[in-house]
Formats: sequence, structure tokens, C-alpha cells
Amino acid sequence: MTTNRVERRLAAILAADVVGYSRMVALDEAGALAALRAARAELLDPAFTEHGGRIVKTTGDGVLVEFPSAVDALRCAMAIQTGMAARKGDLKLRIGVNVGDVVIEGGDIFGDGVNIAARLEGVAEPGGVAISDAVREYIAGRIDGEFRDGGPRELKNIDRPINIWLWSPERPRPSSVAALPLPNKPSIV
Repeated sequence: MTTNRVERRLAAILAADVVGYSRMVALDEAGALAALRAARAELLDPAFTEHGGRIVKTTGDGVLVEFPSAVDALRCAMAIQTGMAARKGDLKLRIGVNVGDVVIEGGDIFGDGVNIAARLEGVAEPGGVAISDAVREYIAGRIDGEFRDGGPRELKNIDRPINIWLWSPERPRPSSVAALPLPNKPSIV
């Protein structure tokens, strides 16, 4: 009896892409490519390695990375975006992170978990990270960061709404105490 068992596993998937890369290439092809190569060599690839990620594939200005842990995937995404915000230049990334079941075929991964990560990348703010509810559940109490509820979203070719959470290193943290305006004349409280 022959079984066509499909190999599956649960994985955290990070999908990243450069914002406006086609426009950058049209304006300065050599400069855009040099900026991307430098960012990969100096920041992205070392961050993937440091956080236990495995590059599954690159697509010109994009990358798909598999992690064994949602915490590691999100820490990596946050470190990359914080590092990118500190760099000079116009290169900005969008990053999506999801946790889901993936199908393994050779060195590649496929499935709903991968597709959702790719769609989350597309709705992330430039310089930010978008995560699914599944990721938020895994990271609860383990990662410091201000995640803003982006609400349920219809994502292209995904058959159900996905609730997303957004993070950006450039978004100021809200103050916990609102300052009250001072009166024009002295008063006693």
C-alpha cells in the first residue's frame, strides 16, 4: 500500500518586501540594488540567523523566512525594522508574520500559513510589522511592544477575514497620563 503522505509542520513565517522597490529601480537601478544588498548583508541576513530563521526563498526585493517560534520571528522582525529606521536612505520594508501549518516540499514551504504571512506583509505600514491573531496569542507576555489592533481584514485570496495587529518603531508610544491645561489665573485645589 502506497501512501502519499504530505509532510507538514507548524511554523512561524516572516514575509518581507521593500516598499516602492520598482520605483526605486526605475530611478536608480544600481543604487537600489546596492542599497538592498547592503541591507541584506549588514542587517537582514544576520538578524535571520541570530533569531533562528531559515531563508526559504528570495524574490528580488522580497524574502520568505521560516522560524520554529513565533516569538523569535517577531523579535527578528522588530529588530530589522528598528535597524532599518536607524539607517540612512530611502529603503523601507513591510513585514508580515504569521503562524500556521505549512506543507514542506524539498526546501520550500507552502500553504495557508505562508499565504497569510505574504498578505500580512502587504497590509503592514512602511517600516512596520503586521501580525495575525495567531501570532499575538503566541507572543502574549513575551514581547514588549505597542501593537495596535488593525481589526479584521479581507486579504486577497484568503477565504476568511484575518484580524491583524500593527507595530512600528517610528510610532510614538501614547502617554499614560494626559497633561491638563493650566489655568490663566492662580487657583486652589
